[in-house]
Amino acid sequence: MSYLAFTFILLMISFKTPFMRCQNVSCNSTDLRALIRFSNFIEWGLDWSSSESNCCTWTGVTCDNSTISSKRVVRLELGAKKLVGKLSESLADLDQLRILNVSHNLLRGYLPGKLFGLQKLEILDLSNNYFVGPIPGGSDLPLIRYVDISKNNFNGTLYATIFETSPHFQVLNLANNYFTGEVPASFGSCYYLQHLFLDGNDLTGNFPESLLQLRDLHTLNIQDNLFLGSLNEGISNLSNLVKLDVSFNRFSGILPDVFESLGKLEHFSARSNMFYGHLPKSLVNSPSIITLDLSSNALSGIININCSAMLHLSSLSLGANQFCGPVPESISSCQRLSNLNLGRNNLSGEVPYAFKDLQALTSISLSNSSLVNISSALAILQHCKNLTSLFLGDNFHDEQMPRNMNLHFRNLKTLVIPHCGLKGQFPIWLGSSKMLQLLDISWNQMTGTIPSGFHEFKFLFYMDLSHNSFTGEIPVSLTELEGLIKKNVSEERPSLGFPLFKARNMYKQISSFRPTLDLSYNKLSGLIWPSFGNLKELHVLNLKDNHLSGNIPDSLSGMTNLEVLDLSQNELSGEIPLSLEKLSFLARFSVASNQLHGEIPRGGQFLTFPSPSFEGNKGLFSDNVTPRQPQPADEEMTIIGLQFGFGAVTGFLLTVSFCFLSGWVFRK
Repeated sequence: MSYLAFTFILLMISFKTPFMRCQNVSCNSTDLRALIRFSNFIEWGLDWSSSESNCCTWTGVTCDNSTISSKRVVRLELGAKKLVGKLSESLADLDQLRILNVSHNLLRGYLPGKLFGLQKLEILDLSNNYFVGPIPGGSDLPLIRYVDISKNNFNGTLYATIFETSPHFQVLNLANNYFTGEVPASFGSCYYLQHLFLDGNDLTGNFPESLLQLRDLHTLNIQDNLFLGSLNEGISNLSNLVKLDVSFNRFSGILPDVFESLGKLEHFSARSNMFYGHLPKSLVNSPSIITLDLSSNALSGIININCSAMLHLSSLSLGANQFCGPVPESISSCQRLSNLNLGRNNLSGEVPYAFKDLQALTSISLSNSSLVNISSALAILQHCKNLTSLFLGDNFHDEQMPRNMNLHFRNLKTLVIPHCGLKGQFPIWLGSSKMLQLLDISWNQMTGTIPSGFHEFKFLFYMDLSHNSFTGEIPVSLTELEGLIKKNVSEERPSLGFPLFKARNMYKQISSFRPTLDLSYNKLSGLIWPSFGNLKELHVLNLKDNHLSGNIPDSLSGMTNLEVLDLSQNELSGEIPLSLEKLSFLARFSVASNQLHGEIPRGGQFLTFPSPSFEGNKGLFSDNVTPRQPQPADEEMTIIGLQFGFGAVTGFLLTVSFCFLSGWVFRK
């Protein structure tokens, strides 16, 4: 559940009790002393004035309207105040406190045990801090309804006492911590629980049977744990479930055919488990499902989605399974479908002609299958006018890339068609796709020159044309890409809707890709244009294994965010410009196998680069510099860990020193 959704629930709960911020009255003396002691444990971020005796006017403090002379503190709300420090036990003296919110700060340390004895407390939000240790035992919170301690460093087992003495939970969020062990049986006594988040921990055991008693449950997130065994058929008892996420666990077996009992279920994800067998009949006929993600399992058979029943289906992800047969034409009847991922299966044949009717479609992946007829596929999918992301890689082997077809993908932002062995020339029809942000047509057999006119692509920031046979000069227009010159391009980089695998890595957002120009392993010739230095936002420039000649321009030092520069295996001459010492983020650099001469620069990052980065240049030498030992080669250089130079290391050490002096405890 999103932060905004949590805030809405919190507000709805808190509105049940009428509070008011009091003016011109004094707060209770006990409450005043408790708050002063609390402030003594806060090292930074609190702007309370100790000279002001009326704590009811302090930032984040709300008092009740019980008496005229002495008001009791009922709410302490200090979320997102950049507070640094610890929580004091003195908060337990605020015995009328009903809401405590210190979320989204830099608080650390163990939680005071007495904090869990506040008899009037209804809402507790400690999320997004750096608290450590187990949940204190001996809890007594009889009125608690909302608890959020997510995104901290809590560990240990889940103590049962907090749940046994607090049966009125509506929201319980323990996500993204380090809790271990099994889910205690006492969870079953939280009969009013509506939203339960246990995701992102190290919880073990089978599917917790105690959760099957929570018949009011709307949201159940247990993803990213170590649960195993089968998915309990008893989930049919949870008839009010709206969202169920069991992904990234070790569940196995056949998915239970009980979804007809879950008539309110809208979002179901079981991704990245070990489920096998066919799709349950009750699931593929569910009228309530909106998003369905069963990717990265071992499911098999044909894909038999019944769109006439699944009227609300908007996102379907069945990628990375063992489904076989043709791409199901019946999916074209899912008129609300916006995201479709069928990639990494054993599908065959052509893209169904009826797919042109998917007018709501924004993202589609059919990659890593055995599809044929790319010309037909593109001609059909161009009719999906809202299409922004298209993934067709590892299909259409040895076919001809359509060049002059009358294709129009005017809203396309992502086009990925690598590893197909496609022949032909650069597709001219891409000229109409002015919204393009990411282009990958690597590992094909395309020839001819790379066309000019890229300056018209204002949002293009990632282009991979590597491992082809393009010839001619590098178009100067590539050095005019606005998306690599300016930091803030107005066009947002959208979510892919499903994971995209590239090399050994997985991406979910287009923004996860580093700004890249990869023209390596082609037959390009001519010069490296000095205007490449204009690309201040470029992170990766790979021109390896071409026939480029001339000098390395001094102006490349203008690419101030560059992390990777590979100019190896070309015909470059002259010296390595000393100006490249200014590239303080440069983590990998290679000019191996050229015709360079002169002294290797010794400043900046150059002392960190291994000897193989310079070998194969008979005229290069190093004066009184002992190169470091070679690092493992990464031939594709797709994802490279950022290494900092001496200046960056110094800055890092200063930062760490400051943090220790401030007493911060950092998340591992």
